[in-house]
Amino acid sequence: MLVRLGEEDWAIWRAARLAALADSVEAFPNAAVNWTGGGEVRWRDRLLDATALKIVAIGIHEDPVGLVRGVLDGDWAWLHSLWVRPDHRRNGLGGRLIAAVEDWARPTAAGVRLEVVPGNSSAIALYRGRGYVTTEMPGTPLTGHGRELVMEKVFS
Repeated sequence: MLVRLGEEDWAIWRAARLAALADSVEAFPNAAVNWTGGGEVRWRDRLLDATALKIVAIGIHEDPVGLVRGVLDGDWAWLHSLWVRPDHRRNGLGGRLIAAVEDWARPTAAGVRLEVVPGNSSAIALYRGRGYVTTEMPGTPLTGHGRELVMEKVFS
């Protein structure tokens, strides 16, 4: 079940995000450093932006099994923090989370952009399968060397 979160749902967002960071630290290299020690105020602040989309997928045991965030920036929406728990991968949940951001963004944005670590071939394949292409935009610098890839999907 996909649940759209509000400010009062900060504990659910924290649980989902910390699970994602613990499971896939290589996919979120900059976030792992910045978020593992965040207190309640910091987690609440993340959910204050009413113009952003925050979704958590809840499993049958009421635990977070996926998450995604969408943010508007000018004419584009950005997809952030996509994660699916390993035992829920390859069953369409990642595609449903991406579709939720696309549906949310479609009325106001030219398309959706995202950043992905270049070595995350599973995520890149998922995005390509949903129509995303690699751009020439420089992504966020990675610790040590390189940059994240920027991918986008233009709405027609």
